[in-house]
Amino acid sequence: MAQPDSKKIFFENLSGAGKAIAVLTSGGDAQGMNAAVRAVVRMGLYVGAKVYFIHEGYQGMVDGGDNIEEASWESVSSMLQVGGTVIGSARCKEFRSHEGRLQAAHNLVQRGITNLCVIGGDGSLTGANLFREEWSGLLKELVEKGLIEADAVERYAALHIVGMVGSIDNDFCGTDMTIGTDSALHRIIEVVDAIMTTAQSHQRTFVLEVMGRHCGYLALVSALACGADWVLIPEMPPEDGWEEKMCQKLSANRAGMKRLNIIIVAEGAIDRNNKAITTEYIKNLVVKHLGFDTRVTILGHVQRGGTPSAFDRILASRMGVEAVLALLETTADTPACVVSLCGNQSVRLPLMECVQMTQEVQKAMDQKRFEEAVKLRGRSFENNLRTYKLLAHRKPESELPVSNFNVAVLNVGAPAAGMNAAVRSAVRVGISEGHKMFAVNDGFEGFYKGQIKEVKWSDVGGWTGQGGSLLGTKRTLPAKHADKIAEQMRKYNINALLVIGGFEALESLLQLYEVRTTYEEFCIPMCMLPATISNNVPGTALSIGADTALNAIVETCDRIKQSASGTKRRVFIIETMGGYCGYLATVGGLAAGADAAYIYEEPFDIRDLQANVEHLTEKMKTSIQRGLVLRNENSNDNYTTDFIYQLYSEEGKGVFDCRKNVLGHMQQGGAPSPFDRNFGTKMSAKAMQWLSKKLLETYRRGRVFANSEDSCCLLGMLGRTLVFQPVVTLKDHTDFIHRIPKEQWWLKLRPLMKILAKYKTSYDVSDSGQIEHVIHTRPKESDASVAM
Repeated sequence: MAQPDSKKIFFENLSGAGKAIAVLTSGGDAQGMNAAVRAVVRMGLYVGAKVYFIHEGYQGMVDGGDNIEEASWESVSSMLQVGGTVIGSARCKEFRSHEGRLQAAHNLVQRGITNLCVIGGDGSLTGANLFREEWSGLLKELVEKGLIEADAVERYAALHIVGMVGSIDNDFCGTDMTIGTDSALHRIIEVVDAIMTTAQSHQRTFVLEVMGRHCGYLALVSALACGADWVLIPEMPPEDGWEEKMCQKLSANRAGMKRLNIIIVAEGAIDRNNKAITTEYIKNLVVKHLGFDTRVTILGHVQRGGTPSAFDRILASRMGVEAVLALLETTADTPACVVSLCGNQSVRLPLMECVQMTQEVQKAMDQKRFEEAVKLRGRSFENNLRTYKLLAHRKPESELPVSNFNVAVLNVGAPAAGMNAAVRSAVRVGISEGHKMFAVNDGFEGFYKGQIKEVKWSDVGGWTGQGGSLLGTKRTLPAKHADKIAEQMRKYNINALLVIGGFEALESLLQLYEVRTTYEEFCIPMCMLPATISNNVPGTALSIGADTALNAIVETCDRIKQSASGTKRRVFIIETMGGYCGYLATVGGLAAGADAAYIYEEPFDIRDLQANVEHLTEKMKTSIQRGLVLRNENSNDNYTTDFIYQLYSEEGKGVFDCRKNVLGHMQQGGAPSPFDRNFGTKMSAKAMQWLSKKLLETYRRGRVFANSEDSCCLLGMLGRTLVFQPVVTLKDHTDFIHRIPKEQWWLKLRPLMKILAKYKTSYDVSDSGQIEHVIHTRPKESDASVAM
């Protein structure tokens, strides 16, 4: 536990005693809203506040009565994995009128509610801010009408508002990701992956319409994640004459032996004259000019449905807890705010600043200032668009720069979903930069055996959605074979190296850096991209592949918990992978609603195990039917999964029974999630541009020579920023025996998991969000949400 004099401990500094918090969901529904509601309720109860549901959004607030219901701990059980919003949402005309807001204020005051947590879109949040501004006037009016006592005006003087953006469209400025966006991308990519198989069978062209109203985020990111041939979004309409260019592109792809074409259209897509571009128009265009067998698929509300992804559950849980903190810390002078996550940091933004910037985007589009509209959407959107253009539209050979540099790319370590997306991105960006790209099969083992071949643009087509490693990957380290690898580098004149992998990749680059004094062949720019499901590489908060593994864990936990539905009380013990790193167990536990997660980084003994059993026994005496315990595979040599299972089985006799499950290699398999496809694609593009820059900097007298520390780097996400860090400097931050970083950011999430599972624990809020201004949320040279 952190020391109170150096860190601010939550329950010692803040109390919700005597406060009443109400939570509502308004506007369109979005997957993950229930996770946010659950977090608000449980965190609110944890700090001693009264918490209320407001059913049916603002309509329920106006109607009052049973629509405003006090929440209990058990009332949000089994809610985490449910899509939509359990407490309901509705459009409300009455709340737009003064009389409706007056009635809503009366209903809140009757229950002593002066803290509102609103989960919705910009319209819902704007309505909440207006309600807050009118609050004191509304109370005075209620006194004049004799509906409340005069002293209530002073007692309930200020209404505090904190918002969370729940919208699949991701159209709210100031936030990197809104609740529901990642889940919507999952639905889109599931459909696209399924369509691609039938399209390939029949040599078809598919035109897909995705949601997003006036925001092209879903269309753009899904196009990037599936390698679509063409994408149409409202923020950047195509240039005049785009129809001919699109048909030329589709025709060229077919001529290149590609059997299918995918065109993704945002529902609000427009041309440069603000005229709508419809899927039917595109279909008729392709049929008329190319004669291709073309089909239209409109995904519609499928995108809103289904189970929330792991990302959305974690996002919503963290934002829900942060919203309660913000409500407890707010004063009468504090502006209504929106809570968000920027990179891995909590952020609180003035609500109306975000709303105004969101409205500015639409104004810019209406006035045909499209470049400005893209910038106003934020750096993440801008980078997505830039990366898509870089990867999807190949320049003619005559327009490509000629660099005369050869760049090799290889995978090292265990396979991780998203590796193939990273390789595809590296190859295509490298070719666009004028390099010759070489692929190495089977890691450094294949390198010293000469399994190296040049790869062309079309060779990596369709790789984005493929799981595993199509190049092959081995754990072999290069030190023992440095002479043979150096020989192959001379043979193929390799001038730069991109290594994609986990902890072995880091060790490999360290070894290559150390042998530079012996072999000049390794005096070249080298870059590593962290790709491992374990997320155990120092120098980065996230690794390619970890999100896909988390989704596999969460989906399995959902099914396992569901298997106990209707049976007697049961506790499930689940073993996850990760080596000595407890990331998957901890974050998977938070996303799946686990009661405990045993990891190596947080030592535990028999007393802890006993306390957990007793805790579960108490919970099982209420209406809660199921318990979930995760254990990282190397958390303890003696307290094995079998031991914990047997202990829980014995101690829980008469109250609950136990089941165990070892998830194993299913966590490494499957198609990569949209997050990992996008993360791998954008990270790799950035790495290749860095390598190109280093090649030019280090090219002297007809050769490349780079032996400085900063020419051998790892690209990782730290806080809100993507950073290139010399691998040598990471040695001091690494526990090489256990293959983990010495400090891990996600350990701060463990108290959240315990609080939401009804444990009393300390919670460090020293880095909780502070009010910032929208224009300051992203550092100039970063992409805070590179993955999304």
